[in-house]
Amino acid sequence: IINGSTVGRPEPGPVTARMSSLYLEHYLESVESLPQDLRRNMTLVRELDSQAQDESDELESECQKFLSELAKMKPEERRTRLQNLENGFKHVIDLSDQKVSLALQTYETIDKHIQQLDEDLKRFEEGAAEFASPKSARKIRGEESTRKKSKKERFADAAAEMTEDMPVDPNEPTYCLCHQVSYGEMIGCDNPECPTEWFHFACVNLKEKPKGKWYCPRCSSEMGRKSRK
Repeated sequence: IINGSTVGRPEPGPVTARMSSLYLEHYLESVESLPQDLRRNMTLVRELDSQAQDESDELESECQKFLSELAKMKPEERRTRLQNLENGFKHVIDLSDQKVSLALQTYETIDKHIQQLDEDLKRFEEGAAEFASPKSARKIRGEESTRKKSKKERFADAAAEMTEDMPVDPNEPTYCLCHQVSYGEMIGCDNPECPTEWFHFACVNLKEKPKGKWYCPRCSSEMGRKSRK
């Protein structure tokens, strides 16, 4: 319940479920190489960490040895060993920087796929609303295009064709003024006796969640007549 109005959607029927399955298959193909990439990056991070630790331990031992022999060293030998120690510390820092870079790269890779998933989900819901209408699906399928279609467009065409050609399941619930299945964002009428219950945003001219209670056109009309009596 948001601001007195029920916003969401009812349980999806077989048509919507099969469209969701098609979308999921398409998305899984796009992330097929992700586990392998993450595994490779994590292996490199572990290797860099192990190498940095080994070199740090060796440098610590060299530092202790240098301090214990410092009084006996000639100036030239002292400068040479100090330079070697400095180069060793620089290399350890470089290894650490590589680890950080790999970690950031891994994070950005995951974040990129999450953002792509959010965008695709939004596009899928918008497409489902359009493809739920057989007339719209026939129109889209009948349009000729001279340019080569992208993978996403081919996926959308397949979803439209599946929705149009799929036999109607008499047991699948329908909603709204359009008597279509559940898709996209829907709103529930706040009249507990409303016979329709759920409505698509577009069918009731809504673009965002309403404030306060919301009643469908039929219930609003009936409530208006009762209030005038």
